Amino acid sequence: MPTISFDQAIEAALAQAMAEDARIVILGEDVHTLRRNLFVRFGRDRVRATPISEAAFVGAAVSAAMAGLRPVVEVYMVDFLGVAMDALLNHAAKLTTFSGGRWKAPLVVRAPCGGGYGDGGQHAQSLWGWFSHIPGLNVVVPSNPADAGALMLTALADEGPTLFMEHKLLSEDWLGFLGRGGRDTVSFDVPTDGAHGQGPDFWQPLPLGEAASLRDGDDLVLISVGVGVHRCLQAAEKLAPDGIAAQVIDLRSVAPLDEKAICEAARRTGRVVVVDEDYMRYGLSGEIAAVLMAADIKARFGRVCTAETIPFDRRREEATLPNVSRILARARGIMG
Repeated sequence: MPTISFDQAIEAALAQAMAEDARIVILGEDVHTLRRNLFVRFGRDRVRATPISEAAFVGAAVSAAMAGLRPVVEVYMVDFLGVAMDALLNHAAKLTTFSGGRWKAPLVVRAPCGGGYGDGGQHAQSLWGWFSHIPGLNVVVPSNPADAGALMLTALADEGPTLFMEHKLLSEDWLGFLGRGGRDTVSFDVPTDGAHGQGPDFWQPLPLGEAASLRDGDDLVLISVGVGVHRCLQAAEKLAPDGIAAQVIDLRSVAPLDEKAICEAARRTGRVVVVDEDYMRYGLSGEIAAVLMAADIKARFGRVCTAETIPFDRRREEATLPNVSRILARARGIMG
């Protein structure tokens, strides 16, 4: 299998799906440039640049989906979806339920997310917990190229709306952009195995809500998504010399959530640490704790999350976001 980047995997899956299904169209700011390969191949009718108005083009995508197209909407950052929440919250996510299944909204919203490069709290949020709170909305957060391409294929075939969240530290395109503006001397903690990896010659879909166990261990389980998965793998490597065998689970999606995989790992290890770059309060880590309690699983529980507004200063940002040092401290604390 060829080695590809995170971005290339998503674009390859998109190209494959667009060649097979003429209903798939791309909408967003500057997509003629950002998706120039797809623009050249499929033309301006299927790769359509929009004005800088997330509320307008996300709303238009919902209507286009209702009319029979399968739009892929691109926003520059997930933070900017705040101005388009009405289209997602009150329309796309509720359409099938309110219409008794007569109307569908099969659209994908691509949203770069996450921090770790000094862009501050208005541009570096994750927010998957916020969107996963909404019934009827899928929320996908891949951690590597193979999963990213396969999950994009799944999202394109789904009959409902999917928020496809791509961590900026995994994206070559984003890292190239972030390196400009005086940041060329700033190093970013980029997970190599997430930014590049193997991809197939022909993409196959991957079921939503099916977690992957990336490392075995019987002493505790580390659970995360996106870049957090790679932080967990690094932490597990550092715990091994201490005689601590940590399992690492990549959830792949936050909605739907693989409750079965979470419960099985918690029962076996008796110790759980959730690593979540999203905000701690009312988020993914609290939901996982509730899942374990509802299943009557008695396990020591810890979480490493973002607990405050993300600062611009890189050193303060590093201390605010989940990092390997914080994960190690929490894991060792859980081990007693």
